[in-house]
Amino acid sequence: MSQITARGPRITAEWLNAKPLRKVFAAFETAHIDVCVVGGAIRNSLIDRPVTDVDLATPAAPETIIRLAKDAGLDAHPTGIEHGTVTLVSDGVGFEVTTLRRDIETDGRHATVAFTQSWEDDAKRRDFTINALYCDADGMIYDPIGGLDDLRRRRVRFIGDAEARIREDYLRILRFFRFSAQYGKGQLDAVGLAAAIALKQGLTQLAAERIRAEFLKLLAAPFAAEVVLTMHESGILKLILPGMTDPGRLARLQAIEANLGQPPDVICGLAALAVSNPAKVDALAQRLRLSNAEAAALKTAAIVNPDIDPAQPDTAARAVLYHLGPEAFRRAVYVSWARSGAAATDPAWRRRALLADRWSPPKMPFGGSDVLALGVPPGPAVGDVLKAFETWWVASDFIPDRSEQAAKLKALAASAVH
Repeated sequence: MSQITARGPRITAEWLNAKPLRKVFAAFETAHIDVCVVGGAIRNSLIDRPVTDVDLATPAAPETIIRLAKDAGLDAHPTGIEHGTVTLVSDGVGFEVTTLRRDIETDGRHATVAFTQSWEDDAKRRDFTINALYCDADGMIYDPIGGLDDLRRRRVRFIGDAEARIREDYLRILRFFRFSAQYGKGQLDAVGLAAAIALKQGLTQLAAERIRAEFLKLLAAPFAAEVVLTMHESGILKLILPGMTDPGRLARLQAIEANLGQPPDVICGLAALAVSNPAKVDALAQRLRLSNAEAAALKTAAIVNPDIDPAQPDTAARAVLYHLGPEAFRRAVYVSWARSGAAATDPAWRRRALLADRWSPPKMPFGGSDVLALGVPPGPAVGDVLKAFETWWVASDFIPDRSEQAAKLKALAASAVH
């Protein structure tokens, strides 16, 4: 550890003293082998962001990591052993522990690595300075390349030569934009941006799944709108989303979400940015390799339904809410609001967006057994009666009177029998 200068501050976060992590530290301490937390956990702790994963680095070889873990009673899984990564499980919590390494060959997608004893070499192969922070079991931070200063300035800066870092893995172009939207408050380092623009064609070499993961994380960032606009203006966005995109709509959406006190919603963001024609949602979902659930959510968020507009009565909107459900309804309203061009403070749209908070859709009052009890024989007629009743019930603004409901169902059942 003497190779790296300690610059403070010392971390005192709860996660550092949690029992599962202390057991991992103890396994290495017993063998007098250095191990440090690295990257995101430190970065996020220093700026009061949530810490969800804790990764570690050590000069120990993977086989040594596995042996130490077994001696300490921890489970060890060689999840990425070709790159020096072993996942240790302590009290049910997983920690990725990776041997210090340096790149010896890259092709823009994958890297061939060599293990090293040098913490500085390990730091230099990482992408951004704010991700090359280390801390030991006592919380002492080691900062070999100026990440602390960049973090204080909210500057996302490539380590060393920006173009060289990008050529090692072209996904770093998207990571640069995503991290700038998350940690840089939307401000882009000029050197990094120039490198990203110069090498943007490298994005075409990447697998769709890798692009999807980074781009969706970008849309969830608080300053996504500002960063996406730069991507659009620089010609990078069209390499990811070759159809029509509207960064202005995304900006309006994020202003609406902020005004409502809601965090950025990825599905809403994608619908606002990239869906001008709802008929093309399937093609977009395929390009980004969205899951079936994500594709379905995108389709409802992007619907064009005049009954969502606040100029229409609440009766019409309640019918849409009933059919979509609360979450999908909110998304559809947010996207329609952004599409309308109305201000993020528009009171009519705000009231429409909050409809699901003040009114819960009632449950369908009848089921198949109720129709059968009225003499309708089993078969398609049962579903037809229920569908006809539901159409009437929704159109009448969900009449609550049970006797009136029963009379309508009885009449529809009688028509089906005769």
